[in-house]
Amino acid sequence: MDLKEIQNLIRFVAKSGASEVKLEMDDVKITIKTGDDDKAPTTFLQQMPAMQMAPQAPAAAAPAPAPEAAAPVAPVAPAEDENSKYITIKSPIIGTFYRKPAPDKPMFVEVGKQISEGDVLCVIEAMKLFNEIESEVSGTIVKILVDDSSPVEFDQPLFLVDPS
Repeated sequence: MDLKEIQNLIRFVAKSGASEVKLEMDDVKITIKTGDDDKAPTTFLQQMPAMQMAPQAPAAAAPAPAPEAAAPVAPVAPAEDENSKYITIKSPIIGTFYRKPAPDKPMFVEVGKQISEGDVLCVIEAMKLFNEIESEVSGTIVKILVDDSSPVEFDQPLFLVDPS
């Protein structure tokens, strides 16, 4: 079972409303518990890219990263004020973000590129389907907020666009 499948399982459990799911396969045992706190599955997902599967079994390990993750949020708030003049293009779906149509092709957009409505900005792969994400605004790409080949969530900011 790869990381992507585990993340999809976590999302499914979180949306289903189940309080606990246990999955045992040949060499993998996974237990996903959800509580009253909606942040618990998110904390679990943040730990997943680091492949810290073993420490997640104890309940004490999950709350520990949450305060650490909350601390960096404060410095981000002033940056959002500076970026308030920009339009944020967000992910319409959950999947894997790709900046180019194929490994041997050029990137769809770069920082500083002028875009128009309908221009393809990226591709998001969801369930083996590649969905082209088109711009709904015209302007200049100011910042690309996601790394190539990274998993993205629904409504996650992908690009900052200067409409002027």
